[in-house]
Amino acid sequence: MTRSEPPVATPVRPQLLRPREGVQPTTSTELFFDLVFIFTITQLSHYLLAHLDWRGAARTGLLLALVWFVWVYTTWLTNWLQPDQGPVRTMLIGMALGSLLLSAAIPDAFGSTGPLFALVYVIMQVGRTLFALWAVQGSPWLVAGFQQSLPWITGTSVLVVLGGLVGGAARDAVWAAVIVIEVVGLSLGYPLPKRGRSRPERWMVEGGHLAERCAAFVLIALGESILVTGSTLTSHVNLVTSGAFLLAFGGSVALWWVYFARSAPAATEVIAHAGERTGALSRVAFNFLHPVIVAGVVVASAADERLLREPGAPAATVDVLLTLGGPALFLAGHAAYKALLWRALPISRVTAVVVLLALMPVGVALGAPVAGCAAAALVVTVAVILTDRRRSLALAR
Repeated sequence: MTRSEPPVATPVRPQLLRPREGVQPTTSTELFFDLVFIFTITQLSHYLLAHLDWRGAARTGLLLALVWFVWVYTTWLTNWLQPDQGPVRTMLIGMALGSLLLSAAIPDAFGSTGPLFALVYVIMQVGRTLFALWAVQGSPWLVAGFQQSLPWITGTSVLVVLGGLVGGAARDAVWAAVIVIEVVGLSLGYPLPKRGRSRPERWMVEGGHLAERCAAFVLIALGESILVTGSTLTSHVNLVTSGAFLLAFGGSVALWWVYFARSAPAATEVIAHAGERTGALSRVAFNFLHPVIVAGVVVASAADERLLREPGAPAATVDVLLTLGGPALFLAGHAAYKALLWRALPISRVTAVVVLLALMPVGVALGAPVAGCAAAALVVTVAVILTDRRRSLALAR
């Protein structure tokens, strides 16, 4: 179904389809589904804290990517379906339950709970796609799109199960292969023999709605970061830790400001009016770039916990990497997001990432306190905000 060629067929269940009249609002059912992922972000940051080495970081990234596939594909589905209709609402509640189980399995996902993680994953991914095929019957391009994606999603889900049945490095390799196949498959439009590929210009995407949904997820991730630092503070309340809490809170506010002050509404507007480019833009912006932004929040959340425990202690290498790396990852993802939408390099964010990376060896060499590294990260992020503000005022004149 294209915008210029409406379907001849009539949808079997038209009440389940969202109307295409401007940016559709996010419903309470969608927000309820999102709330589950507060727990997910907490589990991921705690997993990273419990495995502070390169392998632990890589595994945290693998788990985040797999969980993101569950969330973002469900979000794409509710871009086409009406979440407050009974069958769709039931599906979302089921997905929320599955996401809780998936998140509960994260701490030992590369150990004893790996099979549970894999089983829940395959049920959610394949079950949601089969539900979509039932719900969109009679809408030719939607049916064709889900038929195109079903073999790929089923194949990668089976691989996740296979990874859950093996152990050690084999599980890492299989799950990493799943992520690569998912990215390649979606990038190519899920090509199939004799069917070709699914073209993004025919996806009938409401880009503004997807932008708002991803912004809501970033907000949830930042909220989880504040929740974690607040709960950590309650067990170590004194003047020093209170100061560290203000520093951590300031870091979360700064990341929020970078993303939401002007960029989020403007990005929603750009994607909502991108025409036939909307599908291709949304694929890259939301499936590929936003998990990088969320990864930055996960790393920053882990850094905040380390900060509150020993704010005055000399920063070990891992503390420097977490404290400066979290904002760097966030800003890098956001820089790529802005560059994609506006086709211009966001110099302030790129410069900030370079500065944060350059400060890492300096912080290690000087043995700077953890709080000092956090303060440096905050100053760099605030500099991005001030640069954005100055540019906005200059354009308004």
